[in-house]
Amino acid sequence: MAFGITKKELTEWKEKVSNGEIAYLTHYWFDPRYPNIKTVTKVGCNDIEKLSNWCKQHGVNPKYIHYRDKYPHYDLIGVKQKEILQKEGWVEHLQRFKLI
Repeated sequence: MAFGITKKELTEWKEKVSNGEIAYLTHYWFDPRYPNIKTVTKVGCNDIEKLSNWCKQHGVNPKYIHYRDKYPHYDLIGVKQKEILQKEGWVEHLQRFKLI
């Protein structure tokens, strides 16, 4: 379940994903499998080849892409999440969700 984002942010992410763009959406998140992880960044794109290449460029395994209807995405959590958000210049996400 997602927390800490607006409907507008979600809609914009979905539009970008649907248009074949690489889109980032960070939100608060709870999953009992990861009790110390409080956020996730969904990196989405409906162009699977483009998303797979993004994964490879960032050192994450494309086999973990979630093929969800119109919104395929890769879930970034933990150290890799921080590392990639910093590399891509998403400082606002890092600050807003207290990742730095």
